[in-house]
Formats: sequence, C-alpha cells, structure tokens
Amino acid sequence: MVKIHWLGTGLSAIPGLKSLIDKGHSVVVYNRTVEKAAEALSDIKGDYQIIEFSLKAIKAHAKAGDVIVSMLPGNFHVPVAELSLSIGAHFVSSSYISDEMKNLHESALDKNLCLVNEVGLDPGIDHSMSHALVEDYKNSKGFSLENQHSFISYCGGLSDIPNDFCYKFSWSPLGVLKALMSTSVSIREGQTYTVYKPWKSVELYPLPMPWGEDEFEVYPNRDSLPFIEQYQMNEGLKIDQFVRGTLRYKGWKSAWTDIFSEVDSLEPHVAEERLKIISDDLWQKYSYKEGEVDRVILTVELKVKKDSKIVWHKQFLLDTLGNAKGSAMAQLVSCSVALAVEAVMNQEIPSGVSAAPHQSELVNRWLKQAEDISDNFALIDHLS
Repeated sequence: MVKIHWLGTGLSAIPGLKSLIDKGHSVVVYNRTVEKAAEALSDIKGDYQIIEFSLKAIKAHAKAGDVIVSMLPGNFHVPVAELSLSIGAHFVSSSYISDEMKNLHESALDKNLCLVNEVGLDPGIDHSMSHALVEDYKNSKGFSLENQHSFISYCGGLSDIPNDFCYKFSWSPLGVLKALMSTSVSIREGQTYTVYKPWKSVELYPLPMPWGEDEFEVYPNRDSLPFIEQYQMNEGLKIDQFVRGTLRYKGWKSAWTDIFSEVDSLEPHVAEERLKIISDDLWQKYSYKEGEVDRVILTVELKVKKDSKIVWHKQFLLDTLGNAKGSAMAQLVSCSVALAVEAVMNQEIPSGVSAAPHQSELVNRWLKQAEDISDNFALIDHLS
C-alpha cells in the first residue's frame, strides 16, 4: 500500500493533512515535536502514525512508490526531494520551484518520479485560475495574436479586521522581510519593469467585488516573466502588462515605513542577524492570537484589447475568512497540496519537476475545491 509521508504540522498544514487521513489514506506524519503533532490531530481518526522528524527517519520508513510531502521551511525542499529520488518516492511541495529543484528534473524523468511544486495558494490556486483564463480565451472567438494582452495576479493574506500595522503574521515574519529585499520583474506598458525595492512600487488598487468594493495596495513580487511561458502566453501573444504581485490593506505602505527604512539600510554582513531580530519582534506584536480570524483575497484577471477596444475580459475573485476548520490560509494551501498528492497517486501528473498542473480536468478540480472552501468565489465576465 502506498504511504503518504507528511513532513511538518505547522499552521498551514493541518486541514489538508486531516483530509488525507479522513479519506482513508495511510499517512506517516513527521514533526520536530511529536506532542504538538498529536495535539493537532487529536480529533481525527484513521491510519496514521507520528514520528519525530529527521531525514534519517524518512529514509527508514519511506519506500519506493510512496509520496513525500514537504510542508517544511524552504531550505528543506531540495534535500527532501533529493532523498525522495534516492528512495524512489514522489515529492510534493507548495513552494516555488528553485533553480536547484529544476536541476533534479532529468533525474526524476529517468526514475519516472514526480517532483510537484507550486500547488498551494500562491503559488498554486492562482496558477489554476491563470490556466483556466488563458484556455478560455484561446478557445474564444476573440482570440488573436494581434490583440494586446494584460494579465494581473494579486494575492494577500490579511487579518479579518485591519490593525494599525495593516497586517498580521500566521508564520515567521522572516520570509516576508526577505521578500522585501528581493528584486521583482514584470511587464508594464509592453516593457520589462524591474523593481529593486517593492515598497517603491506600491499602488492603490480598487477591487470591485460582487460582495463589496474595496481599495487595497499592491506591488509586484518576484520575477513574473517565467510565468508567461508557464501560462502558455509565450506563443506570439503581444503582452502590454504581466504582473504577479502581493495585495495588502490600504495604508500598509505608510504603516511599514520604519521597517522599509531599516531593511533598506542593512549592511550585508549583519542583515541576516538583524532580520531575525526584527522578525522575532514583529511575531510578538503582530502574530495571530488564538481565536483570531484571517482573510485571504486572490484575484487573477486577463484583459484583451484590439485597436484600443476591450474584446475579452474575465477575472477570478476569491475572498474568504478562517473558520472552525482552520485559517483561510491553511485550508487553501494545504487542501490544494492534498489534491496534488492524490493526483500523483492516481498517476495524473507527469514525471519530472513540475508546477501546478495545466490540464483542464485538474485545473477545474483545484478551482472547485477553492470555491468550496471560500466564503466568496466568482468568475466575472466584464463584457457580459
């Protein structure tokens, strides 16, 4: 019997893990603290055991054909994927595909193993929305290589009620701080748009949602350009705008001014240590307390023009709050990961290193689950 080896029971892991156990899968759960994992799973019955986490423990229990799921910090993914290859097991992670992960592609192909990444929320559900929009557009009467195309994708993990900091942390702030030091690349007005400091490119973003219009702040995040090919928009399409970015409450830029100033002034030799100190301080002040509710907003939009006239324009919107089943972030991330695990077990995902699948059946499966989880979910045709 194929076993699922689930590594990590942090705040974003539990709902998806529970769903796999509840569906009758055989699961081995690994966590640094066995007691914490046992407490998190105390209300679920099924075929699972909990083991103290170590790469040695995984090697001792995992067998060829099993699926190993990394819900660990990013620096663990490649070592765990390499261990999976050595065992002959498949690998699943919600995180972005790193260059080091890409380098494992040929080995995975040779061994007919799946190393699946980017199957959480962002990246993950946003990919499914993007694939769905692009396929819909390409199958429409309005499709033409002569059109001008504008694509945007913004996601934000927010608090239910804005606070003075316009943000709350559901996990270590260190990752957020490091992201603020990362260059972003996107396309604006048909030209490559490079931003070295995200806070320099924050813009107001009105979001007309069927359940209530609101205004947010957004900024480009990471390198968006590789996703043009991933979304199959590289086949001769003229692109005016292409950006994947982060969404925050209005006022976020102002509230974070002191953080931006300090991050901007850090010398490389002290940056890591100082960021850790800042992270610990922010975690104490602005982490979620027990019973507090989080909010997730995700929007993906494709607008197409011909001779300056809009000829095709559709947009996905997701807006949801945490509930008794877990935080909104945890449900959307981990339940998407669980779908990927089952798709690997059902041999629905090709071998090699891959991101969220583009096949219509799987895309619709991911979107249906996201809709089931969400309080508000819509596909808007702005021209209807």
